[in-house]
Amino acid sequence: RSCSFTGFSTVQSRKLAKSLSRSSVRSRMSLKPPKAYNSLQKGALIWDPKPLQVKKIFEALKKGLNEYLEAHQAELDYLSGRHKDTKRNSRLAFYYDLDKQIRSVERYIRKLEFHISKVEELYEAYCIQCRLRDGATNMKQAFSLSPSTKASRESLVELYKNVQECTEDMCFIEGALEVHLGEFHVKMKGLVGFARLCPGDQYEVFVRLGRQKWRLRGKIETDDSQTWDEEEKVFIPNLHEKFEIKVTELRGLATILVGVVTCDSTSFFSTKPQAIVVDITELGTIKLRLEVLW
Repeated sequence: RSCSFTGFSTVQSRKLAKSLSRSSVRSRMSLKPPKAYNSLQKGALIWDPKPLQVKKIFEALKKGLNEYLEAHQAELDYLSGRHKDTKRNSRLAFYYDLDKQIRSVERYIRKLEFHISKVEELYEAYCIQCRLRDGATNMKQAFSLSPSTKASRESLVELYKNVQECTEDMCFIEGALEVHLGEFHVKMKGLVGFARLCPGDQYEVFVRLGRQKWRLRGKIETDDSQTWDEEEKVFIPNLHEKFEIKVTELRGLATILVGVVTCDSTSFFSTKPQAIVVDITELGTIKLRLEVLW
């Protein structure tokens, strides 16, 4: 059912525009777009925020940060208990050493709390801009269905600008949020293939996360052990990209593709190292074992 918005005046449209522009995250937060964020590089024309993916990463990140906070809070409680016992026993050297450890853990806890609050602040601002963009988009669609008048055309122009501003702010916040994702330390643990892996076989593993790449080669030895030219690589997490893993077998000058898989990174935001076993072939006859430490 079409709706007429001819009664929505130009003055009201301008008020809406002002209210949306006042909500602009860049007018309220002193943030600078990080250089590593590709969509904010100079000359970039495509603004494509992904609210569902951002929500998934935010929830995983917050859960991981809270795990770290709980672990260090438990450590602080343990050290504080020993600190009281040591004070009663008057072992001064050990007492001051414990006091130093306690202060170090307290500082780290304060950093974690600030980190969590910053991430929450960014995501809250992101959600506000997302709702404003959805509202402006819906109104723009409604105005486009109404009879064309001078007021409706001016309203459409204002709403289009508001959608653009909210979209830019969302991408801006995504870039700021990526700075708080930490690092993934990925360790190569080898291939698993049972009868498929024979002494002398050589393989190349290529891991990609956005523009970050890791290429390493390995060989199956006579005692079934494996040697790889690299064992660890540091990746910077990305909001939108998944890990892409490609394995090829090297036979002289020829290469045979074993398989290509993608791996989501949301489960990697954890205090404990994550053991990852990926099926490289469709039947799972060759698997790749990795360990990811956040």
